[in-house]
Amino acid sequence: MGTLDPLIEQITDPVLRAKIAKEVTELESRRTFGLIYEKHLPEAIRLPGAEVRRGATVMLRDRHEEAVWTVTGLADGQATLRDDDGNTTSVPVADLVVARVFGQPIYPGLRATGSITRGGEKPHHLVINGENHHALQTLRYTHAAMVDVIYIDPPYNTGGDFTYNDKYIGADDRYRHSKWLSFMEKRLSLAHDLLKPTGVIIVAIDDNEYAHLKLLMDDVFEPQNFLASLVWQGSGKNDARYTAGGVDYMLMYAKSEARLTEADVRWKEPKPGIEDALGAAETAWSESEHDPAEATRRFRAALRPMRSTLEPAVFRYDQIDDRGRVFQATDVTSPNRRENLMYEVIHPGTGRAVRTPAKGWRYARETMDALIADDRILFGPDETTMPRLKRFLTDQMDRVPYPTFSQPRMPGSKKLEVILGEQRFKFPKDHDVLARWIGTVTQNNLDAVVLDFFAGSGSSTHAVMALNAIDGGRRQSIAVTNNEVDQSTADALKRQGHKPGDPVWEARGIYQYVTRPRVETVVTGVRHDGSAYSEGLNENVTFADLTYLDRSHVERGHAFEDVAHLLWLLAGARGAVIEEETETFAAPADAHYAVLFDEDCWSDFVATVKDRDDLTHAFVVTDSDAAFSHVESVLPDYVQAVRLYESYLSAFEINVGGH
Repeated sequence: MGTLDPLIEQITDPVLRAKIAKEVTELESRRTFGLIYEKHLPEAIRLPGAEVRRGATVMLRDRHEEAVWTVTGLADGQATLRDDDGNTTSVPVADLVVARVFGQPIYPGLRATGSITRGGEKPHHLVINGENHHALQTLRYTHAAMVDVIYIDPPYNTGGDFTYNDKYIGADDRYRHSKWLSFMEKRLSLAHDLLKPTGVIIVAIDDNEYAHLKLLMDDVFEPQNFLASLVWQGSGKNDARYTAGGVDYMLMYAKSEARLTEADVRWKEPKPGIEDALGAAETAWSESEHDPAEATRRFRAALRPMRSTLEPAVFRYDQIDDRGRVFQATDVTSPNRRENLMYEVIHPGTGRAVRTPAKGWRYARETMDALIADDRILFGPDETTMPRLKRFLTDQMDRVPYPTFSQPRMPGSKKLEVILGEQRFKFPKDHDVLARWIGTVTQNNLDAVVLDFFAGSGSSTHAVMALNAIDGGRRQSIAVTNNEVDQSTADALKRQGHKPGDPVWEARGIYQYVTRPRVETVVTGVRHDGSAYSEGLNENVTFADLTYLDRSHVERGHAFEDVAHLLWLLAGARGAVIEEETETFAAPADAHYAVLFDEDCWSDFVATVKDRDDLTHAFVVTDSDAAFSHVESVLPDYVQAVRLYESYLSAFEINVGGH
């Protein structure tokens, strides 16, 4: 009982003392159930492009050094530093890099670095270059409880593919699992805040961290909201000792499974091969010159080579009727006898009654009459043959998705290589696989917001845009990636004398080298070398860097350029961006929100907003609670009022707890 012993001894009642001592001993003997891991030091991120100034938090550029310092003075290229214990040192400014430590309040902005506009009034997809924990905190300002689907493919923590405190974690790190869990828990907690009540999160993982991730997801999203563990057999090794391996998983959780049930959400997908079967039937019907018997013969011949790719349920539909409809004939008798099912059915050719089954027909008289009228009942040559029910293939188009599937993983790499014109990224996820599952979750919500904060090569953004092209949707992708350089490339660049922040180094980061070029090529149809890839897509996309602002700079109202795209994003990322302050207010005709810069102009501002039915948000810059409340009270109900900059500052002040 350790330190509890002397406290228990102070209990004067001997019976009570004995009972408490017994209970404490029993509690200590119990084994804790569930996920146990160390909470590691807050993560820190280096910002090599930021200016080293007095008061800034800095780290040494050497990635193996994790100490964090505060700059107390700058003179002659030297920086005086102080740590949390009061120790001081002097270091050349060139050896320092500005850092952000998690747990400190941040004031982020978005600085657009380019846009492609080919999608008219569709919302813009957004590709953010920045640290994903801070990006998630930023999105909590713009998208709290607004995201429909989150898909992520985080580091699998196999050794060397995961960084913590800006340092790669090797396979021999004794704390690598708990560091990974600590890293993931912060991000998943923020992801939970971003999901709608009916939202769904999909997390890819392999065997290495599957068990840990499942328990962590249970902690964050609660066990009752677990939906499925998808199993993707993507490859295999014939020389393996026990099994071929090659399996990836995708854990799926709802924000609230009860809300999905309440909304009667049911996922469906097309049965494999059904479109091919219907195409073969259409050809057979045409080539037979609408002869049902000949069409059926031709159709069955065409089906045989497809048997391996068709579900048995599809393959059984092997007949064509005199209207060209594909069907299978099934029993029309009842499994249970009921008096209302005992009636005569007249053969349409002979006019005589067909023998009534012993337990009666499957359908009541009214339903049977309707089926006969619609030519859904297949009669024999005369009344001696038992009729059959025609079940049409077109009524069996969908199925509930199976949670296991086999699909080679290699095509994902080949597809990306074709897009970029060369191999730049190992093991990207196949965007067609992601499109299948994102499409399944969003099949009844073509305006869904889809977030990926481990965007990697950009497969999820590609998947969302491809889905829109197929079904005419207006889904919006928000992708977050950083410009991290993989370890082997980083080692090579170091040998050449390059450092993080150097142009050569940054050009080989994943955002600059892979993600952005991929998305640009897919949308425009033109590769960076000018060669043609495709006809492009009718989509809009904006690229932006996550920036960090000083609180005093925001308070003085000098940060509008950096928060402008946050306001645009909060208003739906449609139409034009209001990028510059004016002396009064801004409400451009091609924007879907308005900004009041001078509260004295509120009357004209409100009148302008009321004349527009396409505005969704009105941002009001004011220090006065009363002024904001008044403007908010006279705006139309369909316009959401947001105060600047108080709401912005308070939104990020609360992020001091790490989540």
